[in-house]
Amino acid sequence: MWFLTAGLAVFRRLRACFGVARKLRLPGISTARKFRYNGGMPQRSLSSRGFADLLSQLQQQGYALIGPTVRDGAIAFEQLSSAADLPRGIGEEQAAGRYRLVERDDERLFGFASTSRSFKHVFHPPRQQLFALRRSKDGSQLVAPSHHRAPVALIGARGCDIAGLSTLDGVLAGEPPVDAGYAERRRDVFIVAVHCSVAGGTCFCTSMGTGPRAAGPFDLALTEIDGGSGVEYLVEAGSERGQTVLDTVESKSADQEQVELAAETERQVREAITRRVDAHAARSALRDNPEHPRWNEVAERCLACGNCTMVCPTCFCSTVEERNQFQGEEGDETMSRDRVWDSCFTSDFTHLHGGSVRASTMSRYRQWLTHKFSSWFDQFAQSGCVGCGRCITWCPVAIDVTEEIAAIAKQPEHGSEVGHD
Repeated sequence: MWFLTAGLAVFRRLRACFGVARKLRLPGISTARKFRYNGGMPQRSLSSRGFADLLSQLQQQGYALIGPTVRDGAIAFEQLSSAADLPRGIGEEQAAGRYRLVERDDERLFGFASTSRSFKHVFHPPRQQLFALRRSKDGSQLVAPSHHRAPVALIGARGCDIAGLSTLDGVLAGEPPVDAGYAERRRDVFIVAVHCSVAGGTCFCTSMGTGPRAAGPFDLALTEIDGGSGVEYLVEAGSERGQTVLDTVESKSADQEQVELAAETERQVREAITRRVDAHAARSALRDNPEHPRWNEVAERCLACGNCTMVCPTCFCSTVEERNQFQGEEGDETMSRDRVWDSCFTSDFTHLHGGSVRASTMSRYRQWLTHKFSSWFDQFAQSGCVGCGRCITWCPVAIDVTEEIAAIAKQPEHGSEVGHD
């Protein structure tokens, strides 16, 4: 009967990796990639002081602030104590396999394209306890984890970040089976979006329909501009509670010059994004060319390190680990079962009795890219990619998914460039 046990284990692993198409039913959250936003042009203008007051107001209402800050040589989403933790005057340079912080010549708080990682770790933690079993001389006790947490406000969410959360919502918090921990953490999240004012060196959000302007859902959305007295923020409300919070801080009506400057900033960013992906062509090209020679070519470069899956805002594969801990002289024992992030690039991920189903790096890379841009449509009726470009930036050998897709869709001539304008 060992083969039934192994088969069931594989089924559970595949279900955890791929899931089934689900319809999200969390209040205030939409899973659709094409959002319907009822707002219009920016309505209010905030000074830097007004923006800091807005964050303080959120804290007074009980929200923990999660936003961008400099950590370990990169800008990352972490918990903030105040607006002072934001990366004032800090930008970054991104290219395939390259990330560097740079100093800006202004005081902007959001003068960068994207953070080193998305908000995924906030709601889908790298390690999460599923249950614990405590055994002592008095007997055994099964302990269920608590998923309760203080409500959070996401500060500085870009369009691709919001789209990434929406994609995870559809996978982890839809119809049964629902990830109870994820659903609880995602409930009542306040989102302060930021429309991109800087084009990323590796992003291709325009191809995926996720940026540079955040479409929603959000409670408030900001456009950071240079005003006559310093940095200013044009604010638009995307929800009633967003408008309520905005009404608590000092602001003024945005004038026509500010509105035009915001529109011009968006136009310039959109034009500066040069990486392109034909999402429709990619779906069929990857599906119909499993033996394309490009798969072997990219596999010769790929280290199968899993960096791309770790920084991706939508990758959700996991495995289960069990840990035992002995405590005290009485021999008390605690066993916990944890869910931890895994990657389809590891050899153990598809390991069955006798070996791995995907024994080669080529087969693992093909699975990841095909799932992201092709078979995700079959499962969830949308792409699994939001165009943030993190997988390109953080690949140690500078593999560019836009180039790989273009090469598989149409084999380029020697020396030609693909995946760019």
